[in-house]
Amino acid sequence: MGELQVPQDALWGAQTQRAVENFRVSGRPMPRAFIGALGLVKQAAARANSRLGLLDRDVAEAIEAAAAEVADGRHDAHFPIDVFQTGSGTSTNMNANEVIGALATRRLGRPVHPNDHVNMGQSSNDVIPTTLHVSAALAVRRDLAPALDELCRTLRAKEAEVGAVVKTGRTHLMDAMPVTLGQELSGWRAQIESGMERLAATAPRLHRLAQGGTAVGTGINAHPDFGARFCQALAELTGCPFEPAHNYFEALSSQDTAVELSGQLKVIAVSLMKIANDLRWMNSGPLAGLGEIALPALQPGSSIMPGKVNPVIPEATAMVCAQVIGHDATITVAGQSGNFQLNVMLPVIAYNLLESIRLLANVARLLGARAIAGFTVNPARLAEALERNPILVTALNPVIGYEKGAAIAKKAYAEGRPIREMAEKMTSLSRADLERLLDPQALTRGGIKGGAGGGG
Repeated sequence: MGELQVPQDALWGAQTQRAVENFRVSGRPMPRAFIGALGLVKQAAARANSRLGLLDRDVAEAIEAAAAEVADGRHDAHFPIDVFQTGSGTSTNMNANEVIGALATRRLGRPVHPNDHVNMGQSSNDVIPTTLHVSAALAVRRDLAPALDELCRTLRAKEAEVGAVVKTGRTHLMDAMPVTLGQELSGWRAQIESGMERLAATAPRLHRLAQGGTAVGTGINAHPDFGARFCQALAELTGCPFEPAHNYFEALSSQDTAVELSGQLKVIAVSLMKIANDLRWMNSGPLAGLGEIALPALQPGSSIMPGKVNPVIPEATAMVCAQVIGHDATITVAGQSGNFQLNVMLPVIAYNLLESIRLLANVARLLGARAIAGFTVNPARLAEALERNPILVTALNPVIGYEKGAAIAKKAYAEGRPIREMAEKMTSLSRADLERLLDPQALTRGGIKGGAGGGG
């Protein structure tokens, strides 16, 4: 294709340089998590080829050492190619081959070829799908799962702290039967725990790798045992139970597992947005809103209204969730772009998947530490709302019937009087009976399997 000028201090070669010049699109390189995983993939490939007797030990050791440096992030500046590149990610694969080849050549003192040595037994068509799976699996394990677990622990601690406080429940944003704060928080926690279970359910498919399928899934130019040896080496490097894909043709041509994982991330985003919005409603006011809790005051809320404090962490959380939902739409479209033997939107799938994982991990920690852990309860406001809640009359239905209960509720609401007072006036029930039947704490019992009321 003719001569090409490459920066003198660059570790990359001609193929990378052509991609740099061809894809000046977004200015966004592939994520650090992806480049790190790509280094691990190249390290494992060299180790596997050496064990198979296909690569001289000194060459393999030089490649492994260079690839480990890439995995550790020591050469990120030499991975400049835009996310929006060739759909197979060939440019990024060759970028890695050239950088690792240059580093290995320096270490060994003789040429290490990007294609013949670093890319031995590989194709971009199996390297990039493999790296996509590896980077996502590691990001979930190292970042997202611990962040969600931390959020669950924060929620559980808050349940213990404020769990016995009774408040008005709401359906359709309208007053409903009472619940405890512990029960409300336990619902949030269960959402996050279910999200973690969904991630764990996807992991076995995420651990199945395309490596060994090479160009079209037949394994051309790779040793028959390369895929298995590669996964063994990668498991040694990462501690993850990677294994060869059950069907290489599926692994190269589709990204169904990435779509599945993105869907699980979307569910977690939906859960976090629900929690964030509940917090915003409960914090609203402080006078004209619900005013049930006060979130930590983190910064001034207005450039014009002195003293105003906004629920900034739940708002940031909601924006992250909207972004993750948008990423899922991109991944869904990209996932169906498997034309015959190859998906041709791999880089954008990887970018959006890793960005979703990163954002969710960061905001889950933020929401727990800077909103949930530190909110305080307004017991007077909660008690006032409970006392005037006409829906408490629901507890009297078995005794006085639905129609009589509705009449009591409407009259209590119209006159702004407590439900106990109106029920005493309109029924033959004694004050003691009403105190017992309409006790808000007693009305919260149940709703959690294996326990009841209180802190959940």
